[in-house]
Amino acid sequence: MYRWGIVTSIGVTLGYLAVILANSRHFFTDDTESQYTGLWVFFGRAFRDGHFPFLIPQQWMTGNYTNEEAGLFNPPQLLIDLIAPSVPNLAVYATVVKLVFAIIAGLGVYRVCLVYGARPQWAAVAGVAMPFTGFFLFFDEASWFTAMSGTAWMIHAWASSERYLRGKGGPIPVFVYLYLAISVQYVFPAVEAVLMLIAVAVGYLVCRSPRSWPQWREAFGPLLRLAAAAVCAGAAGLLTFLPSMLSAQVSWRGNSQINNDQFLTVPWSESLNASLPTTMPAFTSWWGYVQPLPMTYVAWFLIPALAFVDWKAAQKHWKQFVAIALFAMMALMWTAGPGTVGPLRWPARVLPMLALGLLVLVCVLLGRFATSKDRDKRIIAALVLVLLLWVRTFSADPHDVLWHLGSAAVVIALGLGAVWLGRTRGSSAATALVIAAMVPIAWFQVWWVQPTPMSWNLPADRNEAMAAFPKFQGGTTIQLSDRGLLQPADKSLRGAYGSLVWGNYAKDLEQDYVNGYTPNGHFYFGEMLCMRWDSSVCPDAYRRLFGAEPTTGRTLADLMLIDRVVLQKAMFPDAGDHPAPEGWHFVDVPGHERYIWVLERDGGPISTVNGRVGDAHDVTATSLDETDMTSRVRVSSETGGRVTFARLGWPGYRVTLDGKPVPFKTVSKVFVAVDIPGGTHNAVLEVSWRPPGWKIGMASAGAGLVGLGVLEWLYIRSRRRGLDAPAAEQRDDDPDRELVGTAK
Repeated sequence: MYRWGIVTSIGVTLGYLAVILANSRHFFTDDTESQYTGLWVFFGRAFRDGHFPFLIPQQWMTGNYTNEEAGLFNPPQLLIDLIAPSVPNLAVYATVVKLVFAIIAGLGVYRVCLVYGARPQWAAVAGVAMPFTGFFLFFDEASWFTAMSGTAWMIHAWASSERYLRGKGGPIPVFVYLYLAISVQYVFPAVEAVLMLIAVAVGYLVCRSPRSWPQWREAFGPLLRLAAAAVCAGAAGLLTFLPSMLSAQVSWRGNSQINNDQFLTVPWSESLNASLPTTMPAFTSWWGYVQPLPMTYVAWFLIPALAFVDWKAAQKHWKQFVAIALFAMMALMWTAGPGTVGPLRWPARVLPMLALGLLVLVCVLLGRFATSKDRDKRIIAALVLVLLLWVRTFSADPHDVLWHLGSAAVVIALGLGAVWLGRTRGSSAATALVIAAMVPIAWFQVWWVQPTPMSWNLPADRNEAMAAFPKFQGGTTIQLSDRGLLQPADKSLRGAYGSLVWGNYAKDLEQDYVNGYTPNGHFYFGEMLCMRWDSSVCPDAYRRLFGAEPTTGRTLADLMLIDRVVLQKAMFPDAGDHPAPEGWHFVDVPGHERYIWVLERDGGPISTVNGRVGDAHDVTATSLDETDMTSRVRVSSETGGRVTFARLGWPGYRVTLDGKPVPFKTVSKVFVAVDIPGGTHNAVLEVSWRPPGWKIGMASAGAGLVGLGVLEWLYIRSRRRGLDAPAAEQRDDDPDRELVGTAK
């Protein structure tokens, strides 16, 4: 078994090399280049400086990292962060990191197949195929890293859950893998893990088929232990999502509505078109109706191979496939909608789960019931299946008919070759061909869709980027720009990226910008400056930034303690031809005149003058101590007044005056503000923030660990006393029964 596990790892690695040959930046595109690698660098630098940044007030767009996809409590992610600042080339680093997780995912699929009785050869086929399924390769691996890493851990949780149910493993692996899937700080793997556990539990009950109370009690014992392990993992991971849940009322994702907007919802006819490498499905996304990427592709052999399963033999053991089939069915139902369920949007994101279920199901069937009996009839059936795939693919994308014909021909030729090798050289040779064919297919698919429609083309080499970027001297910078105004020629270091930032690119450059990439930002701040998820703004943002806030009479730039404003010339072409706002002046930035105007304050930076006090109306306020999460200010007021802080009004703030709790409010629903009563003299005002619900989260995590300890103690005791003997008993309908050989 270890040998074929090694084959799985080698196959995934070779596939990655093929993809890199087709596009060296495939694994450094879209959200990876604009969001995740910037977070890795930022957190790595913070860790090395001895800080753990839950909140960075001056990073207005992304500074509340309990709301971001940062993996704050995920140990492997923290290790990735810690290493990141030492690797100059982020494209190389992202590719290596993703290769590691692709191997982890592949080995997880390998384990799942073995649990259900597949031969190691076919388990390896499924393991290699998973990282090169369409949506997983072109979205999760290329862009959405937290989806990729969460899926990798969830797959291992599936294998460990089945083993724990059958008494073949303990609760610790279940707990660890579920916790890792939850704590990547991306909600989809957590929800998918719940569906997986439901499928596993239903499959277990169907296989046991309890008919009397003693049998029900015997069946429910393992199920209750598995449920307890899952609850413990969920309790430990509660702190990952509790702060964002309690902050939802002020965030962009702050609704619990269920809508079906059809965006990235996949008709079943498209999601089942899984075996033609050229499949371009038809459904609505960013690129219109016919997609430019093979999103619904799973594996070239998946559908034609169904013709070589001995279905009569498989039917006798149908109960053992209930869990796999149920998981695949739930994924299929989800991909078709609804389009939005609270924070869960874009059902196409679940396509990797459908691919996972189908790969495990088909490879377990082939690993146990593959047959070449009645070969000619089976070949004809396989040809009919390929024809149906071609018709569906042509119907969705008729413009590429010649490519689809060639793709069908390749699948037929490979299938005939695998059948011949299976008959003459055995199953190992046949599966070797199946795996080997995945490598050039992965290369072809990535090569075929170039140039990728997803790339931002941000610089990969941090040293080169930092050398080319303006040498701003400290302070907090805000950029007003629109990424949509960039022309293709601008997307290079010699172009706009040598002067302007979008997404988390400023973090790559080690610059302190308000701007950042956030999928879950502060709603009212975004509305205040019409700033979008990538930090692009509307043209009115300039007026708003230097306009007076009604309550305080101060400009937003003053309330935010902004020291520098960078204006995109394409958005504000005439800004430098007009007088600067009062208290500001334009500065020359040699070598960057083509793309930006730069404004700085007349009297120098203000962000470090008086802590985070943005305005003090009828109050004398002097900063005593300032950290990211706490402001301590000495205040005095004869008649009463208000102190407004340059802090976003996230839930989680607590305010005291001379140690006594006092209420606080928000100015314009954005800035934290505190009313100071009249007669206050030299009092200490303390404004402190903690992630909302952190005490509950910590207690929950402690309870989860204690619960895990109890489960592990019970598991060890049961093994010592031999109480798990009934679970290990082999029966015809036992899902752990290993079938040697293939059906003839």
